[in-house]
Amino acid sequence: MANRELLLPVIALVGWTFVMWTWMYATRIPAIQRSRMKLDPYAPRGQQMSELPPEVRWKADNYNHLMEQPTQFYAVALVLALVAGTTSVDVNLAWTYVVLRVVHSLVQSLVNIIELRFALFLLSSLVLLAMTVRAGLLLL
Repeated sequence: MANRELLLPVIALVGWTFVMWTWMYATRIPAIQRSRMKLDPYAPRGQQMSELPPEVRWKADNYNHLMEQPTQFYAVALVLALVAGTTSVDVNLAWTYVVLRVVHSLVQSLVNIIELRFALFLLSSLVLLAMTVRAGLLLL
């Protein structure tokens, strides 16, 4: 049962990523329209989007962050779910990681306090490290 329970945080974080994707476009498209920006396929990557207000860019920055370290979370969580012996500790670590990433998203998207974002990133990284060590030990 714990193996199946470990997959719920994986799906939750994927779902949250789609929330951020929606929020990103819900703010970006109106901002592009308000600024009457002409989208230029020849502009260097990111140049045009850098002209948008910071509050709009923060959502896109966070969406990109959800494509980075969380990919390691998905891999480790799937290993833990596939290996016999997954415990409630693994499930709690996975949910802790997801909650920390959601809070990180909200901080970055709403107020973007870098020190707070870093603290949340550090904590989530330590949780992911613990999950990785537990997965490694199970595979030995």
